Amino acid sequence: MTEHHDALETCSPAAREADLFARLPKLLAAAMQAPAYAERLAGIDPATITDRKALARLPILRKADLPALQKAALPFGGFVAEAPGSFGRLFTSPGPIFEPEGTAIDSWGAARGLYAAGFRPGDIVLNTLSYHLTPGGFILDSAARALHCAVIPAGPGNIEQQMEVITAYRPSAYVGTPDFLKILIEAAETRGVDISSIRRAVVSGAAFPPSLQAWVRERGIDAYQLYATADVGVIAYETPAREGMVLNENLIVEIVRPGTGDPVPEGEVGEVVITNLDPHHPQIRLAVGDLTAVLPGASACGRSNTRIKGWMGRADQAAKIKGMFVRPEQVAEIAKRHAEIAKLRLVVGRTNETDTMTLKAEIYAEPAGFVDAVSSTLQQVTKLKGAVEILPLGALPNDGKVIADERPVG
Repeated sequence: MTEHHDALETCSPAAREADLFARLPKLLAAAMQAPAYAERLAGIDPATITDRKALARLPILRKADLPALQKAALPFGGFVAEAPGSFGRLFTSPGPIFEPEGTAIDSWGAARGLYAAGFRPGDIVLNTLSYHLTPGGFILDSAARALHCAVIPAGPGNIEQQMEVITAYRPSAYVGTPDFLKILIEAAETRGVDISSIRRAVVSGAAFPPSLQAWVRERGIDAYQLYATADVGVIAYETPAREGMVLNENLIVEIVRPGTGDPVPEGEVGEVVITNLDPHHPQIRLAVGDLTAVLPGASACGRSNTRIKGWMGRADQAAKIKGMFVRPEQVAEIAKRHAEIAKLRLVVGRTNETDTMTLKAEIYAEPAGFVDAVSSTLQQVTKLKGAVEILPLGALPNDGKVIADERPVG
């Protein structure tokens, strides 16, 4: 057995990038067969979108907007050209958001994440993600079966029955949330049930902090993280190098400043934006609402694709101030109107039982009347008054926050 799932994982970054962007124009043409993409991309010549700079000119589609867009044009908001009956399975996730599954083996791109975690043909995999309406269970089920593993479709809950199937089948691997893995281990310890056959795990869907990682490792289970969403599938996966997460080699991933579609410099925290090159279900610049940052260099595991730090919070930072919502897009609009601004953060506070807001601005230069001009723009865009504080370049934290709500809770 090789250490890597396929040659795509170790090819040169330049060759991978060239292949992805060679495929992109055809993908865009396919996407524009769907009415919603035809409208959003009107006037765009797919043949001209052949690099990241050109891609960054296309509009962002926000996952947070999908429930309303889909409700207006059921089931997929006009973003899918193919008929629902052409897909393998049809799901719904909280929102609701309706998601189709393709007919290809491992259509969610999860097999390479399981392979990196040591899953191999002949393994028996206990899958505790839900198989009910949401795609989570099937994402990892299809991945394990693509690797020629046997799958126990356990789903979450029903601890007594989980103990029975573990005792009977002796699974070698677990997939599910880290929280439920802890519940299973504790239940086995309480009941005196031997689950020592489980030596590997892939966890997703919830935080896996270092304290829980250590707790699981102490019990003899080698666990790896998978970063996935119900609409895209696997975006990145952890490898034996334990240095960040490697991006899925079949996706074009951008990190943009929240509230905009503008890519951030390498290392700066921003929002994850996905272009999925699946002609059956194209996704063009889908902003999934999660924050992360690119890590420099290549992984020690030999995989050559870009690494990210993993999930670093949510980009959906709207705040209700004095009864009005202020959103990252509005903060981005303020920056666009003043070329002197490098970076902004709107800090929301509360003084004397009244909401306050301070716009902190890293700037390149401060012309005469600059603070007053920005204050005026702040009020025009948000319809609220606030203070403006000037900062030197690099003063704001690199955490992806555009709006920081620092009002006391309770």
